[in-house]
Formats: sequence, C-alpha cells, structure tokens
Amino acid sequence: MIYDYVIIGGGIIGISTAWQLKQRQPDKSILLIEKENALTKHQTGHNSGVVHAGVYYPPGSLKSQFCREGLVATLDFCKAKNIPYSQCGKILVATSSLELERMKKLFKQCITNELNVEWLDEKQLIEKEPNIIGLAGVLVKDTAIVDYSKITKAMAQSFEESGGKLQLNTEVKSIKESPEQVEIKVSTPQGEKAIQANFLISCSGLMADRLTKMMGIQTDFQIIPFRGEYYQLPAKHNNIVKHLVYPIPDPDLPFLGIHLTRMVDGSTTIGPNAVQGWKREGYGKVNISLFDILEMIKFKGFWNILRKYWKTGLIETKNSWYKKGYLKRVQLYCPSLKQDDLKPYPAGIRAQAVLKDGTLVHDFLFSESPRSLHVCNAPSPAATSAIPIGSYICDKITS
Repeated sequence: MIYDYVIIGGGIIGISTAWQLKQRQPDKSILLIEKENALTKHQTGHNSGVVHAGVYYPPGSLKSQFCREGLVATLDFCKAKNIPYSQCGKILVATSSLELERMKKLFKQCITNELNVEWLDEKQLIEKEPNIIGLAGVLVKDTAIVDYSKITKAMAQSFEESGGKLQLNTEVKSIKESPEQVEIKVSTPQGEKAIQANFLISCSGLMADRLTKMMGIQTDFQIIPFRGEYYQLPAKHNNIVKHLVYPIPDPDLPFLGIHLTRMVDGSTTIGPNAVQGWKREGYGKVNISLFDILEMIKFKGFWNILRKYWKTGLIETKNSWYKKGYLKRVQLYCPSLKQDDLKPYPAGIRAQAVLKDGTLVHDFLFSESPRSLHVCNAPSPAATSAIPIGSYICDKITS
C-alpha cells in the first residue's frame, strides 16, 4: 500500500501533526512511525513541563507567534481531555545590575507581545516568594506546568481513533524520493521492509539533520546535542516556591538558565543546565558515542561554537561535575537550598541546530523537498508550541 502521508517521530510535534492532519483529511491514509518502543522517549519526555507564555521571543518571530497560540491551545486541550495542569505563573528574578537591565528589556518585550505581566520591586518579590531574593522580578501570570507525555499520548489516542496508524519499533534506515513517491526503508522486529508514501513529514528531533542528508536535501546545519541536567528537591521543599522561578538568561544563548520548577505532580525540580553532549541520546551515566563525536568534530560549526563560547562551555562542564558549583547558581536567588537537597533526576537532551559558522539557530527551522517537509530545529518552546506547529505544517502541505 502507498500511504498518503508518513510521519517520522513519536514526540509531541510529530503526534500533534499526525492528529491534526487526520482531523483535516479524514479520508487520507496516515502512518506515523517511531523507532522506540513507546512515544515521548526523547525531548518530549525529558523536559521541565513548562507551558511558556512567550517572554523571550522577539515580536514577529515564529517562536513568539507559536508560543502565544500554543499556550491557549495546550491548556484548552488539557481541559478537553481532563489532563492535569497548573497555571501557577512564573517569576523572573534579577540578581545583578546586568540582569536587571536585561530584565527591563524582557519586560518591555512582554508588553509588546501583550503578555499578562507585573513588575515586582524587591519588597514585592519577597512578598510573592519569601524564599527568593533579588533586586527585582517580573511575574508572568499565564505560565503553566503540565506533563507533555500525557498530552502526546492523548493526541495519539485521538489520532488512532480517527483511523490513523501508529507503528512503534520502526527505525528509518534509508529514504529515496522519486517524482512519484517516497520510499522509506525501515528496520522492525520482524525484519527490514519498505514503506511507500505520497508525502513524508519528518519530526525527528535529534536526528533531523541525518534525515535531510539521507534524502539529499541541502543541509547547512547540524544537530549538536546539549545535555540538560536536573535535580529534584526532597519532599520537604515541595512548597519552597509558589511559582516557577527563573533567572535572567544570556540573550546570546538559546537556553533559559537553571530554574526552580513546581511540577504538576507536586514535586519541585531544579534545572536544566546546558552541557556539551557527546552522545545524541545520552541520558545515562556514560554518555559517549564515538559515531556522534566523529560526526561533530568533522563539522566546522562545532569548532566555531567552541571558539565563541569556550568560557561558557567550561563553566557548564565544571558545574556538571561539581555539584557545589551547580548549586551556587541557584543560591543566587534561592540561598536557603543546601547541597544535600539536590537529589538525582533524569537528564534531557536538547537538539540544537547549529550553522556552519557556529551560529546557534534560535527560531524554528524547516526544510523541504518536492515530496517532504522536515522540522529541522524545534527548540524551546517547541512543546508549548506543538499544536500551532502541527497546524503550520498541515497548512504548508495542504495549501
């Protein structure tokens, strides 16, 4: 059989796209394939669970548009499917004069983006969060927390109930595009086989560049993995904050800094940092892949990153190994925490697209061929934005 659409990737963006495409075109045959034995095994299942409001994203960018739309759409989906969430809001905290100036710019951007925000002076900050210190803060009232794995699985259920087909344990080995169709050769527990499609959509996250190269699409970027490490606080600290608490990020980097997050299950986590990864799917204690390392060091953009951000990289690596250094970053705004409070918690991997000149791609990035569309870069707030991203993809392929 030749499917009308084959979608690669069982994370929230792939599932969102499949679900919405089936809603729009119920008579079309749609297959979603995922190499793992379950959905959300990678970025979707290894993040902070934050539903972002759109603080950091320049007006007019896809990030800004998709994030604001995604906040509403995500919470509406949770209400419709009875998925727990908490719209607890978050507070940005400035702890130095440099951060204060950066926060003022962020506050102006929030106003431009029409976000529901409130400036807090030092006294008001302490009133809102007695365990947090800083020169000032910004309360972002719409920010929420949720379990994105539950959202993804609810979307997948709706997709299958509508007639879509979901196939796990199916790893792509090669893709060949012809004027008539796309042939995807895959490996399954039953052996290798070929899948034919009229159109291919790739939402493959950490493997995005490998699939574009597989199809011969000009690829001037490469996915460089950054490991995000978390800790969990003991139960006695579950109420240490009432909101999510974020530091002020460096605007030159696409990472938001180590933050305190109230999880939807009532626990509290700290993280993530952003450490250079040496394995694209390196979630365990030993995270080295010779194949991934060789691929990185052959890429000019990797060396350009090292030249641009070597100081930041050294600090992140040191603090990854040196828990006291990690803790000091949190103690800048939450001084009562102690080293013994940092308990183990699963790490995540960010799939960061990097250009050959070492530029970190901040916005969403897509590539196309006559019979395929690829999501090449989907950084935070991709999970928040998954529904509008899926809608955007559907618009592009059905217009």
